[in-house]
Amino acid sequence: MRKLKLQVQMTVDGYIAGPNGEMDFWVWNWDDELNQYVNDITEPVDCIILGRKIAEGFIPHWATVAANPDDPEFTSGKKFTDTPKVVFTKTLDKSEWDNTVLAKGDLVDEITNLKKQDGKDIIAYGGATFVSALIKHGLIDEFHLLINPTAIGNGMPIFKELDRKQNLTLVKSTSFDCGIVALNYEPKRD
Repeated sequence: MRKLKLQVQMTVDGYIAGPNGEMDFWVWNWDDELNQYVNDITEPVDCIILGRKIAEGFIPHWATVAANPDDPEFTSGKKFTDTPKVVFTKTLDKSEWDNTVLAKGDLVDEITNLKKQDGKDIIAYGGATFVSALIKHGLIDEFHLLINPTAIGNGMPIFKELDRKQNLTLVKSTSFDCGIVALNYEPKRD
């Protein structure tokens, strides 16, 4: 069965964005080691899942990057553009983007069906609501939390919707010179 990975940037106090969606806390001066860490996560991925809100910025951004061979993030842009994407939505009727399909059914059923398909790993990127739902329903197999060296005091959390304790096992923690610490966890399965 395919694994569903989550990669998010977070603050030290557990927010993936500010109260109005601000991401101004993100550290951008990544070194080669952090870029390689993220590449190692995304390389074995052949499906990206996104919530509608994040898809509206994510997909066009990376398509623009992929269209410019001189862009320093060109390789990432090609990976994100060429990888098939599934956008979870209740409001869209058809996909506006290439290489993208919509999922409009029950989240748990849709993810379970994706995991059962042949293929490599699946990675989730998304806003707080989408990611919170994935976590609440125990759908994440691998957490990659990129903790930025900032606390903002208020914002959009991703663990707030849990209605029960979710125990995790630390697989690896890695600190980088830019101040980001990558925490890789797996859920403890009974």
